[in-house]
Amino acid sequence: MSYNFDPQLAPFAVDLLPEHDLRDPVHSREVLKEFFSSMPNGFPDTVVVEDREIPGPRGPVRVRTYAPRERAEEAAPAMVFIHGGGFIVGQIEMGDALLSSLAETMGVVSVSVDYRLAPEHPYPAGVEDCYAALVWVAENAGELGVDPSRIAVGGESAGGGLAAAVALLARDRGGPALCLQYLGIPELDDRLETTSMRNFVDTPGWSRDKAEISWDFYLGEDYRPGGDDVPIYAAPARAEDLSGLPPAFVVVCEFDPLRDEGLAYASKLVQAGVPVGVHMYPGTFHGCAWVPEAQVSQRMQDDLMYALRRAFHPISADSQVNA
Repeated sequence: MSYNFDPQLAPFAVDLLPEHDLRDPVHSREVLKEFFSSMPNGFPDTVVVEDREIPGPRGPVRVRTYAPRERAEEAAPAMVFIHGGGFIVGQIEMGDALLSSLAETMGVVSVSVDYRLAPEHPYPAGVEDCYAALVWVAENAGELGVDPSRIAVGGESAGGGLAAAVALLARDRGGPALCLQYLGIPELDDRLETTSMRNFVDTPGWSRDKAEISWDFYLGEDYRPGGDDVPIYAAPARAEDLSGLPPAFVVVCEFDPLRDEGLAYASKLVQAGVPVGVHMYPGTFHGCAWVPEAQVSQRMQDDLMYALRRAFHPISADSQVNA
C-alpha cells in the first residue's frame, strides 16, 4: 500500500527505527537500547536529573526525575511520563529530550517510570507500576517541590494507553487528582477492529502485526485479545463511562494503525463531558516525532507545549483578552 507521507518525513519512513522482531523481546530490547544510546545525550546545566527507586506493588520501581535547577518560589507543576514500546520494549531514557525541555523551559518537575515489561510481566504489572509512580509523586509533593493540584500524566504509544489507564485508576480508586492526561499516539484497544488497524499492515513505526504481538504478550495467559473479559485498565477503549476523567490532549498520526482508536477515545471523552484537545497530523506515521527537524514534528511539539501550559497555568475568567 502506498502512503502520502509528509515530504520531510518520507525519507525516514523505511528505516526510522532499526529492524527488530517483537516476538523476541530480549533481542528487540538490546537493538533499541543500542539505537537510543547512539542518539545525542546529555542534559542542560539548568536541569537536575536523578535516578531513584520508589515503592512499587511488587518491589522497587526505578524512576528518573527531571527538575529545574533554579526553582521559582511557588511549587512546580509535575508530569508523570510513561514511555512507549508496545508494552514489550522501551526504556526510561526515551523521555529525556521532552522532559528535560519541560524542566528547562516551563519549570516542570517530571517523573519518568521504568515500569515492568511484558511478556515477563503481563498486565497489570506495567499499569500498576505507573499508578504507583503517580501516587508517589502526590504523596511526596512537598519533598519534590510539586503542586499536588497541578499533576499531569502522559505517555506515547503504549505509554499513551498506560496514561489513559492510570487516569481511569486514579478516578476509580479515589487517587490523586490530575490536571491533564496526555495521550500521544495511544495504544488503547486490544480488539484491533478499527479501519486504520485493518488497513495499515505495512506502515513504518507500527503495524497490525506488531499490535497483535503487543496485545498477546501484554494480556498474558489470563486474557486473550478480543475476549469479552479484558479489563478497561488494560484496554481503556473498552471503558463505557469516561465521566469524571481529567482534561485530555490526544495526538494521532494519519498513517498509524492506532489512529482510529485514538480518535474514538477522544470522541467518547467529549461525549462524557471531558474537555479534550485532539490533533491529527496529515502525512505522519507512528513515531515520526523522532525526526525532530521535520516541520510537522516541530508543530507537534509546539502543540503539546501549548496544551501543557494551559493545563499547568489555567487562564482565569478575568484575564484580559487582546482584540
